[in-house]
Amino acid sequence: MRVSAAAPALAQPASSTARLAWLDALRGIGALAVVAEHLLPWFLPDLRPYWFNLGVYGILVFFLVSGYIIPTSLERHGDVRAFWISRIFRLYPLYLSVIVLVLTLAWWVPVRGEVPRDGSAVAAHATMLLDVVSVGGVADTMWTLSYEMVFYLLVTALFLAGGHQRSGQLSMVFAAGAVVVGLVASGAVLVGGWPAYVSAGVFAAGLACVMWGRARTAAACLLGLMALAALLLSSRVPWLGTAVLAVMFAGTAIHRWERGAGGLWPVAVTTALVAIAPLWAIESGWWWVQADVWLTTIALAGATFAGAMALRGRRLPRILVWLGLVSYSLYLVHHPLLKYFVEITGDLRQADLPYQVAMAALALAVVLGVSALAYRFIERPGQALGRRLSGRDARGLQRRADPGVAGQDPGDDGVLRHQEGEVPDGVGDHVGQDDVVR
Repeated sequence: MRVSAAAPALAQPASSTARLAWLDALRGIGALAVVAEHLLPWFLPDLRPYWFNLGVYGILVFFLVSGYIIPTSLERHGDVRAFWISRIFRLYPLYLSVIVLVLTLAWWVPVRGEVPRDGSAVAAHATMLLDVVSVGGVADTMWTLSYEMVFYLLVTALFLAGGHQRSGQLSMVFAAGAVVVGLVASGAVLVGGWPAYVSAGVFAAGLACVMWGRARTAAACLLGLMALAALLLSSRVPWLGTAVLAVMFAGTAIHRWERGAGGLWPVAVTTALVAIAPLWAIESGWWWVQADVWLTTIALAGATFAGAMALRGRRLPRILVWLGLVSYSLYLVHHPLLKYFVEITGDLRQADLPYQVAMAALALAVVLGVSALAYRFIERPGQALGRRLSGRDARGLQRRADPGVAGQDPGDDGVLRHQEGEVPDGVGDHVGQDDVVR
């Protein structure tokens, strides 16, 4: 009864790499969208599109991929302990490294004002439940990790409680919930620092029980309820977080349809409900939730996922697959690096076009280079350590595995470097001439 950590591309069998390269290509496309959402307003503002939102497009693509692969990976291997070991060593090494970088350079480029200057920021960053407890991340892009973490907690609870096969129904429930929440909620009901402290305490105790087998199912259910309560009651934009969960479970429903275990009609219903969720929502004043922009963005993200899925098994551009490989590093490091870059160059929005293009190209090269180094020297060693730990745990647990649950090689979960996708802080803003970089 085992699950593996995500393995580097070079460790994947050729057939597995070819079979799942479309997921990496999707992450590469999402990576380009996210970087462009941040880069264009600061470097080439005249090229930024407003008929759809690059950032929201990126988040939808990434979360569809996350929903598609994560629950079925857990189900295939069956060991929640190894699953969480792999997640922790996949996420936290780079995450903590970026936090250290931003705090170390805070004397030069101050930490963003949305981050509380008290212990609640420490508690929220420790759990990654930043956005669902209304705490800003020290790096702007960290907020979407909140919804990945909520999804992991819910999927674990559903798996242990036996409700994990109802992905289509869950996607529709969350989509309908997004509509309802948008109509009645004007923001967080639970405010202040205490949601961050309480969620951190429950997270630490509950995850310890889940990983070490003490009242595992009860602890997982408590964690899932805590995550859901935080999502609905203390998150910054409750309808958006609920819609994100709907999209992720829709991704799982698509995977089940592909395997002949369900239909596509729940995905269609979910899409329709998510499409209308912000149209009458109380929190709906941003340009990116206007009906034409929102609907176009959803349509483009869905078409991108469907197109990549139709091409699965075919040879895809290597640059997109490589961008998917380094996507987690790219998302976490690119926004701080762009802020540092603009701090050096000054405001480029009124500069001559040739100079803007040159600086944009240079900044992109720096971001890609640093992302590649971060993947090579931070992500990969962390993943390798997670694989070793989960492999030892899996061998130790195999003798105690539940009958009928098939184990697999803990070094290969069939997933090419699952992303924890971020989208830019700019999805909530319309950058104007007077906006500053930080």
